[in-house]
Amino acid sequence: MRTAPTEIVRVPTEARNSGTNDIDLLPTVDILRLINAEDVTVPHAVAAVLPQLAKAVDLGVEALRGGGRVHYFGAGTSGRLATMDAAELPPTFGVASDRVVAHHAGGPTALVHAREGVEDDFAGGRADAATVTAADLVMGLTASGRTPYVAGALQRAREVGARSVLVSADPRSALAADVDVHVGVDTGAEVIAGSTRMKAGTAQKLVLNAFSTAVMVRLGYTYSNLMVGVVATNAKLRGRMVTILTEATGLSEEVCAEALGRADGDTRIALVCLLTGAEVPTAADALHAAHGSVRAALRQLTRP
Repeated sequence: MRTAPTEIVRVPTEARNSGTNDIDLLPTVDILRLINAEDVTVPHAVAAVLPQLAKAVDLGVEALRGGGRVHYFGAGTSGRLATMDAAELPPTFGVASDRVVAHHAGGPTALVHAREGVEDDFAGGRADAATVTAADLVMGLTASGRTPYVAGALQRAREVGARSVLVSADPRSALAADVDVHVGVDTGAEVIAGSTRMKAGTAQKLVLNAFSTAVMVRLGYTYSNLMVGVVATNAKLRGRMVTILTEATGLSEEVCAEALGRADGDTRIALVCLLTGAEVPTAADALHAAHGSVRAALRQLTRP
């Protein structure tokens, strides 16, 4: 593995926080108050970059709607958060597991056992991005804004013509010059200098949750604020899906359970049937034509 030479670069995430200099002298509850007070600042920092995040969401929608994929690249905390976000999308929204893919520096082993050196592997980032195409969106996640592994992946994305987004905690990241969108969240100095699993990590989780959720909503994987993309594959989920159907339609549990059974556990098909009176094959065809969007299928079936 090729590693980057040692360099001293001053970035916001490594600065000392003057408000926590005496944290090791405080009683437990005051330590927690300091941490909590710093944590409160994170949502405000994310709010300041929502215009940039909206552009990233639009790029994600464009990629997925056009048959491409969204790729996350990160190391350490950033990579773990990206992996968790990608893993939770199929069960939450019913999206195929290969549509949003997370790449973590060092591979699966590094997810549970920290391997700090792998973040310096520029060539590894390029190699992990070998399957990226021009139809895809590449999102590089790095708290410092300079992780070589992420830089390698972003370079590969540029070479193949893929759109790219950088999510960092350094608004002045040098990597920002070579991406389409930079979501640079100004989280400032950490409670413990350089411990980016804290505020910077919290910011990245908020950004990822907001990004992926907004993309799924825009693509029609929800109906209102309901998770209608989930397929009921066991008794627990069937009960949950029946509840969702009753909330969406106002109909009884018995009627909704029967519709879900006829739809073979597919909540979207059942919902379209219940709201339009269509038979299962007709509802399924409408959803297929609408790329899974319930509202689009409803418009198609109720069009005069």
